[in-house]
Amino acid sequence: MFITIFGWDWGRLLILVTTRLEKVGSSDRRITIRMLKLRFLNEDESWELLREKVFGDRNMMCGSELEKAGKKIAKNCEGLPLTIITVADILSKADQMTPEHWEKVANKENSVFVDAYDQMSKVLLQSYDYLPRYLKEYFLYMGVFPQKYSVPLSKLAMMCIVEGCFLLRDSKNFGNLRGYVSKHLEDLIGNNLVLVTKKCYKNKPKAYRLHSALWHSCVSEAGTSKFFHVFNNYADSLVAERLAKQRRLCVHNNVLFGIKDVHKAMSSISTARSLLCTGPHQRYPVPVCFGQLRLLRVIDALTIRFYEFPMQVVKLYQLRYLGLTCDGNIHASIAELLNLQILIVHRYLSIIKLHEYESSSCLPMEIWDMKELQHLQVMGRDLPEPCDGAVLPNLVTLLDVSPRVCTKHVFKGLPNLKKLGIRIELSADHEPLYCFDHISHLNKVESLKCVVVNPVFRSEVVAPLVTISLFPKSLKMLSLSGLGCAWDDIKAISSLPRLEVLKLRCYAFRGSKWETPKKGFPSLELLLIEDSNLVEWTTGNESFSKLRCLILKQCYKLKEMGWRPSKSLKRIEIVDCSPSTLNCENKMKENRSTLEVCGHSSWDDEKKLKA
Repeated sequence: MFITIFGWDWGRLLILVTTRLEKVGSSDRRITIRMLKLRFLNEDESWELLREKVFGDRNMMCGSELEKAGKKIAKNCEGLPLTIITVADILSKADQMTPEHWEKVANKENSVFVDAYDQMSKVLLQSYDYLPRYLKEYFLYMGVFPQKYSVPLSKLAMMCIVEGCFLLRDSKNFGNLRGYVSKHLEDLIGNNLVLVTKKCYKNKPKAYRLHSALWHSCVSEAGTSKFFHVFNNYADSLVAERLAKQRRLCVHNNVLFGIKDVHKAMSSISTARSLLCTGPHQRYPVPVCFGQLRLLRVIDALTIRFYEFPMQVVKLYQLRYLGLTCDGNIHASIAELLNLQILIVHRYLSIIKLHEYESSSCLPMEIWDMKELQHLQVMGRDLPEPCDGAVLPNLVTLLDVSPRVCTKHVFKGLPNLKKLGIRIELSADHEPLYCFDHISHLNKVESLKCVVVNPVFRSEVVAPLVTISLFPKSLKMLSLSGLGCAWDDIKAISSLPRLEVLKLRCYAFRGSKWETPKKGFPSLELLLIEDSNLVEWTTGNESFSKLRCLILKQCYKLKEMGWRPSKSLKRIEIVDCSPSTLNCENKMKENRSTLEVCGHSSWDDEKKLKA
């Protein structure tokens, strides 16, 4: 790039370039790029910078109360130097420099942070201004979620498919979308507009958020461009010109639904296509204006409680996404929503009483008429047996169902299911459950999660609650919890050819000794064992040949690990295990300099707190 512009001889010439764009210069192979990526400041560094900019001296001593409030202010700047400097400039010019005033600033009870964000917007949004339109939409959509909210990639993918935007209108399912969404978010990360909050074992992002300063600018820009309008307080409902022709309504404070003027203002926005209620969870119901917004495609109201299923939603024929928290049964008329692609219904409390489980209600039979469904998550409600060969051809995800759903006829009606989540509630005198007997009929399933919510184990290892020898060979991810099987029963799993992720929690397998067979788990890349009574673990030759990450948590009795890690193993994480386990892993590290071993103990944390 620089050679083309300036035509310089690059023999000994060095140029320093500061930029927010990570890809600057990377396309020109004729020059060597040494990139230094500046990190965010930690809390101590943030306070030192704030103190220097306010008082003119980084080592300036101030009162203990003022320092305490100042450290809170510095922490709220989230490590961004520009925010710290801007806030410090406002504080230094304020009439008051008392602990009381600074405490209000720290608690955001006045306008200091908002004023700082407003001043920073012109600088921060320069990167946004040069983005192509589709990336601008991605960035703006991050603002529909609350400040500091970490957004899972799976959530973004689901929202994209139903919003009908982001250049993904031709995508048909979540499998395609996750790749598209991830790629575009990488572009935003490269422009330093989006932060990564969580990564998977392959070091790829799993969740994202905006820095508070960018979130403020994002919400402001979205309101100006009519991308969405946020209801955070009463005043947000009073400006008619801002509400006119808005397509997305974002409610960050669900209590506002109970205010007559706000309710009336929302009901009048006939152009609204999305209603996103992302405020704190409501304990008691509030009146939500579903019925008046006839063109809604998206209702995300999981943080609002409904005692009964809101019948007004069944007349919203354009709905693609419906998320509710509802204690009542789902009415058969939901089948009128022929365009619905995603249905998520939570219970107010995730704990289901035993008598409620035993008389668990079924979804209406008409659910089999909803051919566009792709994602179905309905805790405490079972999918009924289909009749006359009914199928849900587009259903990819089915979560939080009981073992009663796991029948031959139901599975045959889900020919393209890729992700299945089973939730088991057991009584004290339970009978064996055979929820995996017919799972071989799901020949496309890639992810399976089975959780026994309240496992009760006897002193001896008994016959397994479930049959685990019939797992389909298509499985890539398997998560088991509370099953209480013997370690010998895991042999059937070890031979799965495509299994990449295995998570075993809460005595999924019991016993003191596990001998992994030769060439077992040929494709496994991540293994998690949590809360286990395992004592000895040995492996056969060429087992775990592709393992990249091993995580051991609450394995207090584990002493011996008779195996050598393969060259593929990059990381071992040990949390609350015996000292001998950590010593064993450290010996492995001595033989493998590239192996990362991380040990952590909650006991050490407790000692630090007491100190």
